[in-house]
Amino acid sequence: MNRLQGFLPDGIAGRFALLLTVSLVSANLLALAVLSYERTRLDRAALIAREQERIVSLVPALEAAVPQARPGLANSASTRSSRVTVDPTPFVRAQLDTQRARALAEALTEALGGRDVRTAIRVQPDDDKGGRRVAVAASVRLVVAEDGEAQWLNIRSRGKRPPPPWIEEGAFLLILGLSLAAILGVGLIFVHRLTQPLTELATAARAAGRGDRTVLIKTEGPREMRDAAAAFNDMQVRIARFDAERMRMLAAVGHDLRTPITSLRIRAEMLEPEDSDAMIRTLEEMTVMADGLVAYARGRGESEAMRDLDLGALVERACAERGASFECDDPATVCGRPVALVRAIGNLLDNALQYGNTARATVTRDADMAVITIDDDGPGISQDKLADVFDPFVRGDDSRNSNTGGAGLGLAIVRDVIAAHGGTVTLTNQPTVGLRATVRLPIEN
Repeated sequence: MNRLQGFLPDGIAGRFALLLTVSLVSANLLALAVLSYERTRLDRAALIAREQERIVSLVPALEAAVPQARPGLANSASTRSSRVTVDPTPFVRAQLDTQRARALAEALTEALGGRDVRTAIRVQPDDDKGGRRVAVAASVRLVVAEDGEAQWLNIRSRGKRPPPPWIEEGAFLLILGLSLAAILGVGLIFVHRLTQPLTELATAARAAGRGDRTVLIKTEGPREMRDAAAAFNDMQVRIARFDAERMRMLAAVGHDLRTPITSLRIRAEMLEPEDSDAMIRTLEEMTVMADGLVAYARGRGESEAMRDLDLGALVERACAERGASFECDDPATVCGRPVALVRAIGNLLDNALQYGNTARATVTRDADMAVITIDDDGPGISQDKLADVFDPFVRGDDSRNSNTGGAGLGLAIVRDVIAAHGGTVTLTNQPTVGLRATVRLPIEN
């Protein structure tokens, strides 16, 4: 089965065309075989009927003549495909026991008043190319005087020579070609109209997988496609509503936490320094976490439209605002949300500057992907935390700088924004010193 799959076209249109072609060729070959059989059968029946009429008309005419004149009359009745003779012995020695031969003999016996009739019908080779013709032989005993010599009317007839094979093949190929062209043309148009909504659905599903909740598809076409489009659109609306509600809840929690945190800090500052310092540090950490919740909710709730962007110019602007070095080896255009991408690239640059003291950004191309690399000179992140630091509220401070703050939401925002653009972001420790952040985004063709 796997080997057969390798020979099949990959698309629905190709497979439909192959199936239709095989079906049409098979149907036409079967029809050709049936027509050829029917034509042979009809030709054979026509030959038998014609010879039957000749015999029925010849016997009375020959018997009306004197016995000596009968051989000459029979010879004059011969044709190129039929030989008629009057002989003292029958050409057909015994009646052949085949259905057609018996039927012909019975019909002649009945038409000729019960005379002795013997018939034979054979299909004989006609040429070296495999052609075959039907041969009919009949012997009828003629009436003679009681003291006269016996006489038999012997008829040997052959059917028409079959037409040259190229005539049938040419007509068959012409009919087959016309039918294939007509049916395949209509079929492929139909399949294209059928698969176009599937292509649009696949494109929309990929965009939805990247987090784009604004993509909807038209509910048109066959009923099944309308149902699928309606179900997809309903899913998009429900997920968008759920995401928006969740982000509003996170933002509200982060915002509402600020008021009690501020109140507690005011009270803590009124205490003695030895009692308030620990409390104030804890409240500052809670403030950072509340601010992080608000920033995370805003990052996930971004609703700006997608558009073509010059990625090199976007990264260069983010680097210029932070004093980071920038290099662009190969400009690339991506489809994305500029504010969200600037926030994501900015978070990576801020982390590099905060934890690694320097930030070096480079934009290159790799096949159909744009690649952004951001390097720093910091201590890096322990190997067991490289995959976890993208989760919300997970920090890599234990292996970097314990004096820096943050709620652990910056990289979570970066991952979500890049994933929503169909890209990936990874962190790797460099061989000597420093951390490298690599962002890969699909290039807009």
